[in-house]
Amino acid sequence: MLQCIFLLSDSGEVMLEKQLTGHRVDRSICSWYWDHAISQGDQQLAPVIASPTHYLFQIVREGITFLACTQVEMPPLMGIEFLCRVADVLSDYLGGLNEDVLLDEMIDNGFPLTTEPNILREMITPPNIVSKVLSVVTGNSSNVSDTLPGATASCVPWRTTDRKYTNNEVYVDLVEEMDAIINREGILVKCEIYGEVQVNSQLSGLPDLTLSFVNPNILDDVRFHPCVRFRPWESHQILSFVPPDGQFKLMSYRVKKLKAAPIYVKPQLTSDSGTCRLSVLVGVRNDPGKIIDSVTVKFQLPPCVLSADLTSNCGTVNILTNKSCTWSIGRIPKDKAPSMSGTLVLEAGLEHLHVLPTFQVAFRIMGIALSGLQIDKLDLKNLPNRPYKGFRALTRAGQFEVRS
Repeated sequence: MLQCIFLLSDSGEVMLEKQLTGHRVDRSICSWYWDHAISQGDQQLAPVIASPTHYLFQIVREGITFLACTQVEMPPLMGIEFLCRVADVLSDYLGGLNEDVLLDEMIDNGFPLTTEPNILREMITPPNIVSKVLSVVTGNSSNVSDTLPGATASCVPWRTTDRKYTNNEVYVDLVEEMDAIINREGILVKCEIYGEVQVNSQLSGLPDLTLSFVNPNILDDVRFHPCVRFRPWESHQILSFVPPDGQFKLMSYRVKKLKAAPIYVKPQLTSDSGTCRLSVLVGVRNDPGKIIDSVTVKFQLPPCVLSADLTSNCGTVNILTNKSCTWSIGRIPKDKAPSMSGTLVLEAGLEHLHVLPTFQVAFRIMGIALSGLQIDKLDLKNLPNRPYKGFRALTRAGQFEVRS
C-alpha cells in the first residue's frame, strides 16, 4: 500500500505532493532521498530504496522524479509499475489539468485503481480551449464527469463495451532502441535491444485478438499490459488479449548479446605542441537493407580545449558555447563515407589532450526490427466485419556510445 507520492524537479524541489492514506508522510523524506541521490554521484539509483523510516520507489522521466513511499511490505514491481503509469498518464494530460484530481481517480487509499488512459479520459475530460472557455462562462471549473464509464464495472476495465467504428482497424508497431558501447579499438563491447510492441486499436465491440511471433524465443525481460492473458504466453508464447481502445503499449522486451551494429563511427585524435587533430569517419557496417537516416554524432569537448575548427564533407557541424558539438549527417550517402575533421587548440602549457571525448550516436531505420523479431500473424475474433490490419517496424539508437 502506497502512502504518498511526490514529484520532484531536477533540483530536488517538491513540485507535487499527494497524501494517499490517513497517515501523513513528512516532506523530510524527500530531503533524505535527494541527499542520498547526490551521494551516489554518477551511479544509477536503484528503483527501490530503503530509508531509515520508509521504503521508497522512484523513477525519473524527463528530469522529473516520481517518488512513492510506504512503510509496509508490498510487491516492489507494483509500486514501480504504478509510478510508470502515473508518468505516462500525466504526459497525455499535460496542459493545465489538476493533477490532484487525476491522482484521486488513479489510486484509492494507497491501492492502484484506474490506470488506463482511455478510461480516465472519459472520467476526467482533458483540458482544451473549449473547456477553458466554458469554465469561465459557467463558473464550473471541474473536469470530472457526472457518470462513470461502463468499463469500471466490466470484467475488462481497460475497455468500454459499446465502442463502435465504421471502419475497423488495428495497427501493430515494433519500436526498438539499440544500446551499444564500442571501445577505442572499435570492438563492440555491448549491444542489446529494448523494444516495444505498440498497438493502435480502433475496433468495435469487445474484440479478442491473438498475436504470434516467428521467433519469440529471442525475447528476454518481457513485460505485458494488463490486458494480456499470461497462460497462453507461458505455454505457447502467444499474446492473447482484449485490447484497450486507441493507442497503448502491449508489451516490452529486451534482446541481448547482439553481435553487430548497423553503422560504424571511427574517431581518431592525435595531439602535439598544444593542438589536437580530430577526424571522425561514419559509414554502414552491416547493411540492414533499409535506409539509415537521422544520423547525428554528438560529443563534448574537454574543458582544456580553448577553440575548435571542425568541417565535414556531409551534413553540418555546430559547436555551442558550452563546448558541445553536434554533427548532423541525416541520411548516409551511398557514393561517399561521411567524414568530419579539424583542429582543437588546447590551453596554454598543455602539450597533449589527456581527456578524450565519448561520441553519442543517433540514427533511425524505418521498416525493420534489428533484433530479428518478426510477427507471424494477428487473428481477430468477435468483430462484425473484416478489419484492416497494418504492421510497421522502426529501429533507432538508444544509448549508443563510441569511445575514443
